[in-house]
Order: sequence, then C-alpha cells, then structure tokens
Amino acid sequence: MCKRTSLVPMGMLVLLTLAGFTVLGCKNSSSQARADGSQTESADSAPIAVATRTPLTNTLNVAGEFVPFQEVELHAKVAGYIKHIYVDIGDRVKAGQVLATLDIPELAAQVQGADAGVRQTQEQIIRAKSEVQRAQANYAAFHSAYKRLQKASEARPGLIAQQELDDAQAKDLAAAAQVDSAKSAFSAMQQQLEISRADQHHYASLADYSKITAPFNGVVTWRYADTGSLIQAGTTNANAMPVVKLAEVNMLRLRVPVPESLAGFIRNGDTANIRVQATGESFTGTVSRNTASLDTATRTMQVEIDVPNKNDKLTPGMYADVSLDVRRAGNALAVPVQAVDQSGSQPIVLVVDKNNRVERRPVKIGISTPDRIGILSGLSDGERVIAANLSNFQPGELVKPHRSAMLTAAAGEDQ
Repeated sequence: MCKRTSLVPMGMLVLLTLAGFTVLGCKNSSSQARADGSQTESADSAPIAVATRTPLTNTLNVAGEFVPFQEVELHAKVAGYIKHIYVDIGDRVKAGQVLATLDIPELAAQVQGADAGVRQTQEQIIRAKSEVQRAQANYAAFHSAYKRLQKASEARPGLIAQQELDDAQAKDLAAAAQVDSAKSAFSAMQQQLEISRADQHHYASLADYSKITAPFNGVVTWRYADTGSLIQAGTTNANAMPVVKLAEVNMLRLRVPVPESLAGFIRNGDTANIRVQATGESFTGTVSRNTASLDTATRTMQVEIDVPNKNDKLTPGMYADVSLDVRRAGNALAVPVQAVDQSGSQPIVLVVDKNNRVERRPVKIGISTPDRIGILSGLSDGERVIAANLSNFQPGELVKPHRSAMLTAAAGEDQ
C-alpha cells in the first residue's frame, strides 16, 4: 500500500521535468531563429494564369423549329356550296391555280340583274338626251317668235297687243326652263349609270370569288371541305370553315428563341451553324430578321433564319440545333473564368505581384465564354492572377505561384 502511494509523486516529477526541457528547448530555438535570421515565412502554392489578349465569342446554343415561309387558310368570300374541289392534301399548286369552285345560284341572278340595270340606265340616258334636244328645239322656236314680236312692237308701237307680247315672252321663258330640266334629267341618268355599273362590278367580283385560287406556290397541307359542303362567307362569319390550308415549303423559316440577356446583340446577317436532328444534316445560315421585341411570357426574342428547301428534305415542325455567335470581342483581355470572383456586387481578381504577394483588385468584366472571361478594366496585359480556389488566399499573403497546364490552355497562353 505504501509503495503504490510513492509512485504517484514520482510520476508527476518526471512529467514536470520533461515539460521544463520542452519549454526551454522551444525558447532556445525561437531565440536562435531571431538571432541568426535563418527561418523564412512559409508560402502556399498558388495556381496562376497570365492575363492575355485573345478573340472572344459568346455563342448561343439553342433549339429552333422549322415553320412554313407562308401559311394561310383559304376561305370563301361568299357563301355557297362546293361545286368542285380539285386538290387534296399533299398536292403542289401554282399561284393563281383554281383549287375549288362554289355553286351560288342567287349570285348568278344578282349578276344578271346588275347587267339588266346597266342596260336599262343606258336606254334612259338615250331618252334623256332626246328630251334635251327636243327642249332645246322648242326653246329656239319660242325664243325666235318672242324676239320677232318684240322687234315689231318696237318698230311700230301699238301694232302688237301687249297681251300677245307677254304670252310670247312667257313661252320663251318656259322653254328655257324646260331645257334646264331636260339637262338635269340627263345628268341624273348619267350618275345612275355609274351606280348601275358599280353594282354590276360588285356582283361580277363576287362571282369571281366563287373560284378559290392559290395566292402563292405551295403545298396543300389540309383540306376542310368536300363536294357539296356548305361554306359560309369568311367576311361575315368569323367562325366560317376554311376550304383548304396552303403552305409555302420551298423556303422555310427556322425560328430561334434568343434569351433576354443576349437579345440586344443579335444582328441581321449573323452567321449560324445549324444541325437538323431528324436528318443529321449540318449547314450554315444567316439571321434574316428578328421581332425586335421580347415575348413577355417567355422573355425571349424570336429570330428567323431563312432556309431553302428545294429537295424537300426538311419538313415544317422539325427541330434543329442552332449555334449562333451573338457577341464578339476581337482582341479582349481575358483570364480563366475561375479567376474572377463574381459572388459579390463587384467582380474581383487576386493579382500576384512581382514580390509574389496577393493583391485583391476589383475589375469590370465583359464577354464571358464557357472557359474565359473578358476584362474591360482593372487589369493589365501580362499580370498574373490566381486562377483557382480564391477563397484559400488572403490579400498580402505570400504565395508560391505555379502555372497549371489546364488553366494556361483555357486562358489561351503560350506555355
């Protein structure tokens, strides 16, 4: 019992002795480092990239859809029954070709009535012209008689009774008024002829609408009516059934939705690389037009590329992968994307100065690609930046820079 108790103080004495030697050794070591200056500050290894100038292009990869260059549903302008329909789905037609004819019996009667109205008015004009001539002849006779009596009365006063002279004057004035009336009736008949001819032209035009023709070269994509179908006039009934649907497919529109962030950089004539998923065909095209406004529902702008389809390899509704260069910089100062910290309100880079010290520097960024980002200001050619794990380094820290082959290639530097 006494032996065990004496071991505890002995163990504590050994521990205290070792601790004293350790502290003394550390103090002596520290003192020795300060005395001869042989120990230096440690430096962490830092992957760096050099800011260099290189062409940058922001490429948009998006799916587009082919649609007909033109597509229209053809309605009848007048109501009637389908008398003949000459086309079916898949038929190719030429501009001006008759696709269907309507049977409109009441319209034929209206055309005949308009023709008869023109002929009737023309005959009335002939009679009115004759009335003008007759009125002018009567006026000439009465006017001559009045003038003779007037001259005789002036030559020999009292020879002609005043009553007879007044009657002759009244007949002269009445004949002149009759001439004016006949001329007015003749003018009215001429105006009526214009009205009759307008009615004739109206009904003749409606009769022409009984033939439904193709407005452009294309293919019939749908047929809504058959022989004998009653077709309502498309001008008076918004729900009227069309006769056929016609599409122009020799030229297609490739519609591409461009996101809001890149819409402002789209220009007509921009080159696009196109790959059709269904056929595996690849070709290039150019932007033909754009809507110049955003769809409020999708926040995208519709861009169209005209694609010739002479061999009918493409079909409306097909999808295509479109690669579109929407933003370019010919000689941009660029660094790897990993070298820019964009988590805050101001993008920053960590620059390694000539003494291998870290400097935190705000920059203004420009075009961004999948592996590089353009620097508009805040950085100069040839400056070194830390290109990975930025959170591991602090401003003023001493680092041991080394270049990574992967980061060097991404920045476009020569190794």
